[in-house]
Amino acid sequence: MKRTVIINKILWIVFTAALVPSCKVLQPYSSEKNVSDQLYRDAVTNDTATIASMPWRALFTDPRLQHLIDEGLSNNLDLKIAVARIKAAQANLKQANLAYLPSLQANASAGLYQTSGAQNTPAQVYQVYLSSSWQVDIWGKLKSAKRAALASLLQSDAYKRAVQTQLVADIATNYYALMAYDAELTLTLQTVQNRKEDVKTMQILKDGDVVTGAAVVQSAANQYSVEVTIPDIKQNIRQTENAICYLTGRAPGPIERDSLSNEPIPANLSTGVPAQLLANRPDVQEAEYQLRNAFEMVNVARTYFYPSLNITGEAGLYNTGIKNFFNASSFFANIIGGLTQPIFNNGLNKQRLALAKAQQEEYAAAFQKALLNAGTEVSNALYQYQAAADKKTARRLQLENLEKAVSYTQQLLKYSNKANYTDVLTSEQSLLAAQLSSINDKLEQLQAVVALYASLGGGWK
Repeated sequence: MKRTVIINKILWIVFTAALVPSCKVLQPYSSEKNVSDQLYRDAVTNDTATIASMPWRALFTDPRLQHLIDEGLSNNLDLKIAVARIKAAQANLKQANLAYLPSLQANASAGLYQTSGAQNTPAQVYQVYLSSSWQVDIWGKLKSAKRAALASLLQSDAYKRAVQTQLVADIATNYYALMAYDAELTLTLQTVQNRKEDVKTMQILKDGDVVTGAAVVQSAANQYSVEVTIPDIKQNIRQTENAICYLTGRAPGPIERDSLSNEPIPANLSTGVPAQLLANRPDVQEAEYQLRNAFEMVNVARTYFYPSLNITGEAGLYNTGIKNFFNASSFFANIIGGLTQPIFNNGLNKQRLALAKAQQEEYAAAFQKALLNAGTEVSNALYQYQAAADKKTARRLQLENLEKAVSYTQQLLKYSNKANYTDVLTSEQSLLAAQLSSINDKLEQLQAVVALYASLGGGWK
C-alpha cells in the first residue's frame, strides 16, 4: 500500500511539472529564407529547369571521363572521410535517442559494518540490487538535443554530397586541362618542325644572297624559343595526370583520355531560379543544417534555467548473512522522484546561453555567406562560358588572317625585297600565340560548363 502511495505521488509530481511552464521554453525553428532574384546578377529567369538536376553521366558523355569519375567516387579519400563523418553523426543521433530511456545498473557488494564505539563483532553485510534513474524531459532539453543531433547528421550528409560535387568537378576540370595540354604539345611539336624548315630555307636564301646571316640566326632562335616550351608543357601534363590519380585514389601514373577536338560543348545551360540553390547545392544545405544545430543548442541552453525532474529507484536483496540471503525478508525496493532547481550556477547557465546565441549568430552569417558565394560562382561561370563563346568568331578570323600573313611574308621574303625576316618572325609568333589561345578558348568553355554545373549543385545525383 505504501509503495502505491509513493508511486502515485511521483506521478502527480510528473504531471504537475509538465503543466508548470508559464512561458514557452523552446522556440520553433523557422526555415523561411529569402533568396534574391538578382543572385545571379544579369541572369534573371523564371524557368525552373536547371542542369543541376541532370545526373553527371548525362552531362559528361566521354566514356573515359565517366570511368575516372566512377573510380573517384569509389576510391577518393576525402569522400571516405565524409562517409566516416556520417557514421559518427548517426552514432550521436542514436545516443540522443537513448537519452530518453532510463539508465539501469547492477550492483553487488559485501563487507563488514560496525557503528562507532561499538564493542561487539562487526556485522557482515551482503547486498545485490538494481538501480535505475530517469530524467523526465519536462522542458524539452532532450528533444532539442535530439533535433540538434539530427541536424548534425543531415549536415554531415550534405557535406558528403558537397565533397562528391567538388570531386566530380575537379576530375572533369583536370581531365579537360589534360587534353588541352595534349593539344598544346601537339601544336608545339608541329611548330618546331615548321621552324626547322624555316631555318633550312633561310640558309638557302642566305646562300643566294637574298637574306643576311642575321636572318639565319634569328630563324634558329625562333625555333629554339618554341622548343624550350616543350618541357614545361610535358611537366604540366605529368602534374595534371598525377592530380587526377590523387583524386581517383590511385598511385601516380598515366591517364587514358580522348582528344580535346572530340569533346562537345553543351549549348543549353539552364540555371533555374536562385531559390533552387537551397535544394540543389549541398554546401548551402550544410550551412543551413549547421545553423539549425546551433539554434537547437540555444534551446538546450535555455532549459538549464529551469528545474529538472529525476526519478530514481532501487530494488534487490539485502541481508547480514549468506544463509538467509535469498529469503523474502531480504528483498527491498524504493523509488524517489524530485525536482532540482539550479540556484548557484546561474552564472554558468547565462554564459552557456550567451555562447550558444553567439554561435547561432556566427552560423547564420555563414549560411548567408554560403548562399551569396553560390550566387557569385553561378554568375562567374555563366559569364566565363559566354565570354569564351563570344571569342569564337573573332578568333577564327584572327587565325585565318594570321595564316595568310605568315604565307604572304614568307613569299615576299623569297621572291622580292619588300619584306625582311622580322616580318616573317612577327607573323609566325603571332600565329602560334593565337593558335594556343584558341585551344585555351575551348578549354575555358568546357571548364565553365563544369563550374556552372557544380555551382548550381549538380554532381551528387
